[in-house]
Amino acid sequence: MQNVAVEAVELGGSVPDFSIMGMFFQADIVVQIVMLLLITASVWGWSIIFNTWMRVRAARNKADEFEEIFWSGSSIDDLYTRLKNAPNHPLAAVFVAAMREWQRSLSSRTSGGVDKVTVQDRITKVMHVTTSREMDQLEGQVGYLATIGSASPFVGLFGTVWGIMNSFTSIALASDTSLATVAPGIAEALLATALGLVAAIPSVIWYNKLSTDIGRYASRIEGFSDEFAAILSRQLDERGH
Repeated sequence: MQNVAVEAVELGGSVPDFSIMGMFFQADIVVQIVMLLLITASVWGWSIIFNTWMRVRAARNKADEFEEIFWSGSSIDDLYTRLKNAPNHPLAAVFVAAMREWQRSLSSRTSGGVDKVTVQDRITKVMHVTTSREMDQLEGQVGYLATIGSASPFVGLFGTVWGIMNSFTSIALASDTSLATVAPGIAEALLATALGLVAAIPSVIWYNKLSTDIGRYASRIEGFSDEFAAILSRQLDERGH
């Protein structure tokens, strides 16, 4: 870069600014728009990463506390009374939904009678629907990370191609193939590709990690739902005798 600047001075031209901000302001308006889009995508991606990671970590910690209490042998009715008004994590929401349906079913059995299969089917469906809703909320905007990760390199490549086209146009108009004429435009163009990779690489890595963590949490909820459904089924058998 130093040699380019020296050559530019010798040719009577202005010294190009090869800092990131300098290349941005010297770039064509189209390349500038591409860079701004990529910077915005990068900031948005990191906000999604941070918010989702915090939600998943909090949900996992609260699920640990909940399961410790649930499997400690304490009364599930007491646990339901504590959580029914404000379940603050997906596992608690599934538990509360199942217990609410369980109590409604018991009331209907007292007043008119509902067979065991119907009660089990209702509880299973309620837990399934609640799990789907809670997991959608937990995932949030994680899917956009995949879009950022896949689209950003191509957007950056578009900016690079456009910048190189402008460089070749400058060469043709100036009838000068010196490095001082070519280098600034190419450097600005390559900056767009670099910004595309800066936006894409963390998005892809964190999308895979967060998707794996969310999938494991969903499996944990499904396992709890199956175990809790079995517990309620045994209680139905006991009440039937």
